Amino acid sequence: MAELREILESRQVSIYFAAVALAAMLALTVGGTDVLEGSINPALAAMLFLTFLQVPLADLGVAFAHRRFLAALLLTNFVAMPLLVALLVQILPDDPMIRLGALLVLLSPCIDYVVTFSHLGRADARLLLAATPILLIVQMLLLPIFLQLFLGVRVADLIHAGPFVHAFIWLIAIPLAFAALLQYWAARNAAAARLSSIFGLLPVPATAIVLFIVVAAVVPQLGHAIDKALSVVPIYVAFAILAPLIGWRIARLFQLQAPAGRAVAFSAATRNSLVILPLGLAIPGAVPVLPAIIVTQTLIELLSELVYVRLMPKLTTNRETETV
Repeated sequence: MAELREILESRQVSIYFAAVALAAMLALTVGGTDVLEGSINPALAAMLFLTFLQVPLADLGVAFAHRRFLAALLLTNFVAMPLLVALLVQILPDDPMIRLGALLVLLSPCIDYVVTFSHLGRADARLLLAATPILLIVQMLLLPIFLQLFLGVRVADLIHAGPFVHAFIWLIAIPLAFAALLQYWAARNAAAARLSSIFGLLPVPATAIVLFIVVAAVVPQLGHAIDKALSVVPIYVAFAILAPLIGWRIARLFQLQAPAGRAVAFSAATRNSLVILPLGLAIPGAVPVLPAIIVTQTLIELLSELVYVRLMPKLTTNRETETV
């Protein structure tokens, strides 16, 4: 079972791109369906449950114990990245829906496949994994505030608190609670331990399924919003270049060990598009512009990750130990 998990993780990039390619071909030949769009949230909830199950929740204090890493991670994602995004969105058309889509995705750090990509890039994926619940909770608390700051009075006309609360409960709180319960049960019951071990094989397939569903559901809508989707490509490319450099620089300022610094850089560069998409779909009048803008970022990001996993291991420091 451990060998199968290693095979899945080592080939996850190919698996993800195969899922995206297959979904795109299906969407272009058959078209999207309401069933696919309606299955995004359940698939996301399952994926996040499997992601949280990999986090030793009983040892969540590990993330807090590495104070400098956590400080660098939070400063990067919730101070430096919003400042970078504030600059980049100035070159976008003055269209509230375009700017909202870009802000939604670029202000939200990833909490799922960033862990596996960071592992491929020789980052400290375990530290990043332990911090994922913290990243998710903080972004859900701060995202409405950031949107209000960047969009001003227009944000009240575009979004409401309901979708955010609904997403937090069903995509975060409930999967996290079930993961904690299964971990507690697995520590005391052999059958539950075997079940947990089987679930440990599923994060990569679950992420591939979510990518397939999202792309298959959204690609048919791209034709109606292609001009607006293309308008955000320059800032997505600029973000993909600048964000990891900024993350790495902040990690150096905090004197982190190289693997922990790479984890910060990966987190800076990788956004939470799969989790944010249901929020975008819940906004009145969002389709097709908002999902097209969000999925465009996902596609650019996946291509960028291929570069990151090759270049990030070359980022080194002279530090041999990390003090916390």
